[in-house]
Formats: sequence, structure tokens, C-alpha cells
Amino acid sequence: MSARPFAFKGVVRLTRLGTGYLLFTLVIGFAALNTGNNSLYIGLAFMLGGLVVSGLASKGGLEHIGVELLSVDEAWAGRPVHAMLRLRSRSLVWSPKDVIVASELLAAPVFVSEVSRRSHVDVPVRFLFERRGPARLHRVDLYTRYPFGLFLKKRRARLDGDVVVYPRLLEAGSVRRGEARAAADAAPRRRAGGGSEIFAFREYARGDSLRHVHWKKSASLGRWVMKQHEEEVSPSLIVAVDPVRPSSVSEERFERMISEAATLLLDAIEDGADVTLILPRERIRGRAQRIRRSVFEALALLEAEPGGDLPVVPRGAILFSLRTEGEREKRSA
Repeated sequence: MSARPFAFKGVVRLTRLGTGYLLFTLVIGFAALNTGNNSLYIGLAFMLGGLVVSGLASKGGLEHIGVELLSVDEAWAGRPVHAMLRLRSRSLVWSPKDVIVASELLAAPVFVSEVSRRSHVDVPVRFLFERRGPARLHRVDLYTRYPFGLFLKKRRARLDGDVVVYPRLLEAGSVRRGEARAAADAAPRRRAGGGSEIFAFREYARGDSLRHVHWKKSASLGRWVMKQHEEEVSPSLIVAVDPVRPSSVSEERFERMISEAATLLLDAIEDGADVTLILPRERIRGRAQRIRRSVFEALALLEAEPGGDLPVVPRGAILFSLRTEGEREKRSA
């Protein structure tokens, strides 16, 4: 990542305007000492006073700014995630302008025109996380040239926030999508239930509601005929992930396997399928959007293991594993 032009390690840095201002102040000072001109002494006093006021205003303005994390959208590794920060000024005097918010986790620095005293401003930002798993947001850097642009002042502000970063999604898609479609198409779709379409007709049984009477058929046959509705069944997908990483397999290959599983599950969830995620010590199952967070948090926090048993994989499930075919057969036996 290239260094930002305003980023620096210290607390204060002279700007070009400030450098010129300081040199001019020195020139006025030498001239006043050499000539003893009172007007030059007065001008020198004003210029030195400007330096003092600039330092006090920039320090006082930044010192009283607090940063809060209001919200973070769904975070995926390698993709910018939208979030909202709140900058709150507790200063009774200063209203710093032209504040820049920067951090290693921000996709780009954010410019804030003004943070008024005893007030706050909500700032939309975009974070960029490179790896899946828990991420800690603990600080941001605040920069300002307030009030005269002579100095670039920096302050590191505390930020408290935790984000679970979901696995990196594959742009080209998973090679297992065709297998997933075949598994979903093979699942039974039609059975009796509480849907809107008619599944079959049957004879009246005691206790049946008259709302389910098919009046035309009942009139033509001369007996009560009941409607039986078809259950609205969504396609289903079962994915099993084996977290064992053999010593011969790189960490990058393991991360790619997690990404393949996450990409496949996201496709299924967005298509409205019922999904089941099987891990060695956990099984997550349910309707698509209801378990979305649970599924991807489980994959985000899944760590590689040196060994262990394969998860129990039912028929029709898609298994993601880095073991060799012989190892899988031996473990399954």
C-alpha cells in the first residue's frame, strides 16, 4: 500500500505555507533586531502570536474529538465494507475544519469539512479487511491544518469495535456450482403441505375445515371433496467442510477452499435455497436468510486443524476437504 501524502509518524509537521510563514517570521525578526524599528517588532509579535494561536487551536480542536463506531455492514475479506463513524467534539471553543480520518483498515482516507464545538458529525467510511476472521478496530488517525494551514496536526484517536470478517469470495465462482445445482434439482419438491397450489383431492374426514372444500367437485360428485395443498418447498443444499490441513498443503490453498465453500453457500442463499453447513463439531441448518449470519460467521472463525475425523456427510452433500481420496475413504470406513 502506497504511503499517503499527509501521513507521518510525528505529531506536528510544517506545511509549505507554514514553512514560508516561519522563514518570513525569521526575516522580520532579524530585520527588527538589526534596525530597532518598533513597527517591525510589532509585526514580529503578531506573526509569533499567529504561530501560537495556530498551535493551540489545532491541538485543542483535535484533543477533544472522540470517535465512535455506529454501524458496520456485512464484511467480506477483500471487499470494501460500508460503515458509519461518529466524530463528536467536546470542545467549548474550537470547531476544527478540514479534518482527515485515516487508518490502515480504511479503504481510503475520509475528509470531514467541519466538526462543530459541542456537536457531532456522522461520517460514512469504507473499511477494507484482507483476511477472514475477527478484526479489532482500535484506533484511527485524525489530521487537520486548522486554523491557518501552517501546521499539519495529527492525533491518534481510540476506536472500540469488533467485526467478524467473512471469507473472501471468488470472483470467477466456484467449480462446484454445477454439482450444487444437480444436488438441488435432485431434491424432492412436491409434497402435501400448507402452500397455495393444489396438490391432490381427498374425501372429507371428520374435523376438516370447510375452507378446504372444493365446491365444484363436491357438487358434481354429490359428496364432500377436500382440497389438499402442496407445500412450498425450496431447493436445498448441504455443504460439509473438513478443516483438516495436511502438512503438505499451503495455508493459501486452505483459505481458497474456505472461499469456495462460502461462495457456493452465498449463491444458494441468494437463490432462496435452504442450506445446511456441516462442520466437525457443528451443524447449521435452516431457511436461507435466517441462518445467513450464522453460516458465514462459522466459516469466518473456522481454523485449520492438523488432524481429526471427517464430518459425517449425508448422501447428496458436497464435501470440501484437502485430504487425499485415499485418506477420505479410510476415514469414512
